[in-house]
Amino acid sequence: MDAEKLDFLRNKFVPFLQNLKPHAKGKWGVLNGQQMVEHFTEALRNASGKLHLPRITPDEHLPKMREFLMSEKPFKENTKNPLMSELPLPAKHVLMKDSINELQQELNGFFTAFENNPALTTGNAFFGALNYEQNVHLLHKHAQHHLKQFGLIE
Repeated sequence: MDAEKLDFLRNKFVPFLQNLKPHAKGKWGVLNGQQMVEHFTEALRNASGKLHLPRITPDEHLPKMREFLMSEKPFKENTKNPLMSELPLPAKHVLMKDSINELQQELNGFFTAFENNPALTTGNAFFGALNYEQNVHLLHKHAQHHLKQFGLIE
C-alpha cells in the first residue's frame, strides 16, 4: 500500500477542495468546481460499494486498463467519461461547503467499508473488480486529475 497516496486521500485532498470556488471553471472539461466535488463524491460511493455501475470495459481490455490504473500515468486532460452526459447535472447542494462535507462523509465511508471488510472488492465500470489498494490508487489518480484541472496543484 502506498502510504503517501493514502495520507493524501485521508488528510490533504479535502483541504485543497476548500480553496475551490463553486462556479470555478476548470482548465478543461464542462464541470464547475462544485459539480466536480459532487462527481468525485459519486466516485467514492462506487469505490466503497454503495453505488453499483455496470462494467463497460470488455474482458479482453481489462488487463491493459488495469495496467494503466496501477501505473503512475495520469488521466489525460479532457478524458471522456461515457457514464457522464455531455452537459453536467446541476449541483445537488446549494452550498459548496455542503458538497464538500458530503464528499468527506463518503471518503470516511470508503475507509470504513474496507476496515470492516479488508477482503472487499468493489466493481468499477472501467477497471472491473478492485480491492482496497487498487481503489486507493484510482482515487488518488482521479483526485490529482481534478486538482490539476482546477489549478489547485501543478
